[in-house]
Amino acid sequence: MKTDILAFGAHPDDIELSCAGTLLVEQQLGKTTVVIDLTQGELGTRGNEHTRLEEATNASKILKISSRENLKMRDGFFVNDEAHQKIIINSIRKYQPELILCNAPDDRHPDHGRAAKLISDAAFLSGLLKIKTYNVLGADQMPWRPKYVLHYVQDRYLKPDVIIDISAVIAEKIEAIKAYKTQFYDAQSTDHNQTYISTPEFLDGIIARAAMFGKMIGVKYGEGYLSKKTIGISSFEALIKNNT
Repeated sequence: MKTDILAFGAHPDDIELSCAGTLLVEQQLGKTTVVIDLTQGELGTRGNEHTRLEEATNASKILKISSRENLKMRDGFFVNDEAHQKIIINSIRKYQPELILCNAPDDRHPDHGRAAKLISDAAFLSGLLKIKTYNVLGADQMPWRPKYVLHYVQDRYLKPDVIIDISAVIAEKIEAIKAYKTQFYDAQSTDHNQTYISTPEFLDGIIARAAMFGKMIGVKYGEGYLSKKTIGISSFEALIKNNT
């Protein structure tokens, strides 16, 4: 079950909005990618847990991810406690990722910051031998700690520590977002419950943010990440080769 990149989202569509381009880029480099949604997004004004599941399935096909799971935590009410941490630890030990991507540490939706802390805490605890978790067959899971936990940028602007060039896959990223027809602008929609994210301007903002991050590194579009851990390189040659 080992994967290279494990991406967590508090809700179905967090991944598509924030790090879908990165997953596509990494897949083109031969990396394996898995997505785990914490909740079913059941508190959303538009749609329900059933439509969100169908939309997430359609988006996953566009993103060509290896696997996607939903932990069915309570939308709006999950907490960062031992029980929830162990659920995340179980997932981390199951997939043994080298890198975890997860929610922004501070954002408009309170679930995002809470998910960020829950996942980063669990990623550390997952490396401790004396914390016991078990696989589906009841066997002990081995400790595992990813090399990095990176937080993607969501609604609020946060200055990124790392920006990934997603210029080549921006069309696929937008297509994956639009797979969530109940959530984002759809001219054919009959749902008149307007929300913050269902306007055409919201999608314009997503593209504009990607363009802004791209401009910061001299490319057309980018996705940004924050890291609490200092990121090191083996030599300046890595910077020179990647200079744009």
